[in-house]
Amino acid sequence: MLMPRSPARFRLRVGLALPFLVGICWGVSAEESSVAKTAAEAAPYSGAACVAPDSYFLEEVWTKVAAQACLKCHKVGGDAEDTKLVLQDPAREKEPGEALRHNKAAFIAVSKQREKDESRLLLKATGGLEHEGKQVIKPGSTAYRILAEWVRQANAPNGAKPGMKVAVSAQDTRSFFDGVAMIDDRKLVRRATLSLAGRLPTDEELTAAKKDGVKAMGPILDALMKEDAFYDRLAEAFNDILLTRGYDDVPENALSYEHFEKTRHWTQNYELKIEDKAAQQKARYKLTDDYREAMLREPTELVKYIVRNERPFTEIVTADYIMVSPYTARGYGVFDELHDQFKNAEDPFEYLPVRIKALKNRSGKVQESPTGLYPSAGLLTNFEYLRRYPTTETNRNRLRARMYFQHFLGIDVLELAPRVSDAAAITAQFKVPTMEASECVICHKTIDPIAGLFQDYYALPEALFGPRKDGWFKDMFVPGEEGEALPPEDRWRALQWLGERTARDPRFATTMVEHVYYILTGCKTLLPPSSIDDPLYDAKQRAYRAQRAEVERIAGIMVKNGFNLKFVFKEWVASPFYRADGRSPVANSSNAVQRQAEMADLGIARLLSPEQLERKVAAVFAKPWGRLHDKQAALLYGGIDSKEVTERAADPSGAMGALQRIMSNEVACKNVAADFTLDPAQRRLFPGIEPGVRPGVSAEDDQRIRAAIVHLQKLVLGRYDIAESDPDVERTFRLFAGILQDAHAHKGIDPQESYFCRGEGEKRLPDPDYTVRAWRGVVTYLLRQQAFLYE
Repeated sequence: MLMPRSPARFRLRVGLALPFLVGICWGVSAEESSVAKTAAEAAPYSGAACVAPDSYFLEEVWTKVAAQACLKCHKVGGDAEDTKLVLQDPAREKEPGEALRHNKAAFIAVSKQREKDESRLLLKATGGLEHEGKQVIKPGSTAYRILAEWVRQANAPNGAKPGMKVAVSAQDTRSFFDGVAMIDDRKLVRRATLSLAGRLPTDEELTAAKKDGVKAMGPILDALMKEDAFYDRLAEAFNDILLTRGYDDVPENALSYEHFEKTRHWTQNYELKIEDKAAQQKARYKLTDDYREAMLREPTELVKYIVRNERPFTEIVTADYIMVSPYTARGYGVFDELHDQFKNAEDPFEYLPVRIKALKNRSGKVQESPTGLYPSAGLLTNFEYLRRYPTTETNRNRLRARMYFQHFLGIDVLELAPRVSDAAAITAQFKVPTMEASECVICHKTIDPIAGLFQDYYALPEALFGPRKDGWFKDMFVPGEEGEALPPEDRWRALQWLGERTARDPRFATTMVEHVYYILTGCKTLLPPSSIDDPLYDAKQRAYRAQRAEVERIAGIMVKNGFNLKFVFKEWVASPFYRADGRSPVANSSNAVQRQAEMADLGIARLLSPEQLERKVAAVFAKPWGRLHDKQAALLYGGIDSKEVTERAADPSGAMGALQRIMSNEVACKNVAADFTLDPAQRRLFPGIEPGVRPGVSAEDDQRIRAAIVHLQKLVLGRYDIAESDPDVERTFRLFAGILQDAHAHKGIDPQESYFCRGEGEKRLPDPDYTVRAWRGVVTYLLRQQAFLYE
């Protein structure tokens, strides 16, 4: 089994084209070229020197150099958009291969330019000719030799003798999943139902999976994604991504004092028809707690509404409505007009989509809106989302811009450029460093226009609705998106304008596909390898491309089906990336190390979160453990609070191991004896055996014990293919027999099950043979297995 992987914390989407374009082999030797070269240009490159030109550009120039070192600035909206080298980001292309063709042509053009008989491309890349990006590659480095070879090829005469073709290795031609075993289809169903709905698969679902294999998953998931439990899981998962439950202050203060002064604290004056003062105070606390919880749920309720109703998932950035419940509607001051639309006006967690009117401040001034409505743009204008990511006079909405790129386009803007080494020197040299210094512009030209689109949400200190009193900052790039300025006529609806463009951006679809992958696996999708000198670079690059191809395939299906997110869940679950068995062996061959690197991220091997563990216990035993419902215990077990602790623990600590031992002891203690008190037909754990059956008495009794162990292995661990002859069954049988042997070796053993294992109001179960306690030891053993604690 592969070890659990820590989820990647940050993401930088580098435009790496996936299609392999076919061309002829071209290029000439140094002696045959009529173009003079410097010694550095002629330095040998040990990589793929003479391959098909399109392949060389894709595999070497673009993937290893240009995508990593050039694209950040040399694109529309980048710091170098006014130069002769303007590239296209493959992540934003609408037609496959379009960006690669453009970029190759651009590189051919600049590769032919000379400066005093030297390549301008190489001079610029190494920091010469006043390159504003400074030195992006070092002379003599692998990246330099790749570019030098490209320059040589680009300047070769058309009639020059072509170089020899490079044979394609067997490793390059075989399927990425050759030799990778897939998990049993019944285990796949169990994995999906536990992960997405917190329940075990039904007998019908298991039968369908055994009969039809992966094809059965579509109908099974269609039904599962109608269950309320799926939407609870969806809300939990998207909070892991958005962290909207983690903002400071009480939740109702997401509604600004300036616009909701008289309604946001409605629970303080709500009439409770309870005469007893203590009971009334308790009821008011409950009322306030429910109201605050309802406020916190609003962002993820939008996600649930869109998915449940199979609306385009682009509405998370374009929805012209918000989600309100009877309680939050009172906070907005719109409850009276919505009262009749609620099925239960006293249910704090029943939500409706609502278009609210343009905001009016305390002085009576109404927000500019030709429609008379609040210009909602999904999460971009959601009050809780904005409250979770506030701003200051120095931050200037840049945090919001950064989170916009991360949440909706899959880009970590902090990784666009290396950290400034001498900020003081840059500040002294430039009047406005963020607009003039290349080290700063590379990021700020991307994030500042987006930050400017949030300028109507700048009423400090809350940073909620309200523009800056002195107008927007002049020492920032103008509001807009990717080189396109915000039209003046759309100023009042700036975030709607942004949401519309986001929905059309190809990166939005792939980012949502990546989010679903994270929900299902607990891991982020792979990033392209950055060190081209890494001996395992090719293997890591192949793994990245294989996964990236799957991401883009699923994104295409999502777009084709109206951005319906349900299709993404179904495609990922059926994908070999989700079905791959992490225990697949790596062949002991000459390329075993490379193959191991390729397979490093295959398979699911993540520690269950506190919430998932509680749901799994409840699914198996029909009732939860309960201790991890406590917030502090959940944090101790690797959970998050969405504020200070924002990443779930991927590997267990000593404290988490202790909690696992406590859980296994207590769950077994509370359930084994209780199960034996039921009629056999009603038992979950022991339907085919009685406490009086002991090992070694007869072959029939031994067989019954082994059959009971097989039943427990299937129920607790999901081992549907296990047989009574399996070594694990024999090992568990010996454990059961050994516990009894140890107990009978001592005198004075209590003839009843432990007092602490009885349920509330229950009597102690007689256990004269100690078999009930031996079965408790077996269940404890199973609950400590990796197959139970991990997914």
